[in-house]
Amino acid sequence: MPASGKHRRPKQHKIARKLAFAGSGGAALALPLISATTAGAAVAQPAAAPAVRTVALPAAEPAAKPAAEKAAAPMIYSVVGGDTLAKIATEHSVSGGWQALYDANREVIGSNPSVIRPGLKLTLGGAAKAAAARATALAAKPAAAPAAVKTYANNLDGWIRQSLDIMARHGIPGTYNGIHRNVMRESSGNPLAINNWDSNAAAGIPSKGLLQVIDPTFRAYHVPGTAMDSYDPVANITAACNYAAARYGSIDNVNGAY
Repeated sequence: MPASGKHRRPKQHKIARKLAFAGSGGAALALPLISATTAGAAVAQPAAAPAVRTVALPAAEPAAKPAAEKAAAPMIYSVVGGDTLAKIATEHSVSGGWQALYDANREVIGSNPSVIRPGLKLTLGGAAKAAAARATALAAKPAAAPAAVKTYANNLDGWIRQSLDIMARHGIPGTYNGIHRNVMRESSGNPLAINNWDSNAAAGIPSKGLLQVIDPTFRAYHVPGTAMDSYDPVANITAACNYAAARYGSIDNVNGAY
């Protein structure tokens, strides 16, 4: 009955409930769809980046290779009238100048670098550079160490040996024994010995030194490379042996006053 009856919630139509469910739950379902669309757009952007990298990489290599091959290839030059090696080397900037150019083409040019005939084919490239490199290497090579200087004892043995070496260079004959024998007879090995009593001394030209040589004879037979002093033991021996060679054939042939 209307007065005492209970109030009942009005029934919603099944279609309305479904719509309400769809209205409340559809929003939750719509969010992933929107996010997925947004994510899809974000993923699509980096996809273009690889295309930029792959286009740029291969382009540089083919251009450099022909240039390197061209630089390595030797240049051939045909000689014309009025050419000289120096002129060609200067005009074509040949490393090492005309010397390197000649060295690289020696077989073509011949033994005289001043003569090059028109029509000759000269290599200006790799061979000339190699020749310049060889020249540079030779220039950089350390110089040979100078020969050791021979030393002699400052006594009669050393004086005789030094004199014999000088005599050998000048073609003066004589032996150690021949020199030593005459020195001991003339001065007893004293390089400052002087004879003040014989005819030479009376004439004002006394005999001096190891082999008792007068000054005029010493000057006439002095050997270059020795001291100009008749008291110098090496100079005295060498000059006396030079005189003995001229007069007696060798100091070895002298057995008394000479």
